[in-house]
Amino acid sequence: MTAPGFSLFDTAIGRCGIAWGEHGIYGVQLPEATDHATRMRLRRPAGAQEALPPPEVQRAIDAVVALLRGERSEPDVLYFVPLDMEGVPLFNRRVYEITRAIAPGATLTYGEVAARLGEPGAARAVGQALGHNPFAPIVPCHRVLAAGGGAGGFSARGGVTTKLRMLLIEG
Repeated sequence: MTAPGFSLFDTAIGRCGIAWGEHGIYGVQLPEATDHATRMRLRRPAGAQEALPPPEVQRAIDAVVALLRGERSEPDVLYFVPLDMEGVPLFNRRVYEITRAIAPGATLTYGEVAARLGEPGAARAVGQALGHNPFAPIVPCHRVLAAGGGAGGFSARGGVTTKLRMLLIEG
């Protein structure tokens, strides 16, 4: 990749943001109340400047825009976007790897993700890890539901309403 930078882009659910650095994308931001709020969340690490995205980041943006319009790509382009997980706890990385492999239109429960981790009693910890997901929707935490098909939580602006809207868009 390149020097740290970030960019805002329009999607069907609002204006999102993406931040990148030398080792890949280190943050994706679903819409905040204002562009200023989105920019403030993406300025880490210190010194990251708003810039035109490099080609590999633009491909990720294009894939996010298409996903949030309800389009599917085969194979799922977002699965192959390089993510910078430096500073992300190991448990969360493992959760994100499993979650990232959930296909558009499919879902798992927090318990199913925990079972795939080999830790069937860790559903609550899975939920906490997804609540700290800095890569939504590249790591599609909206595809993880509570037991019995309930929506569960969602930490993005709009909460569960945003989660359900994203699931509806994906079909």
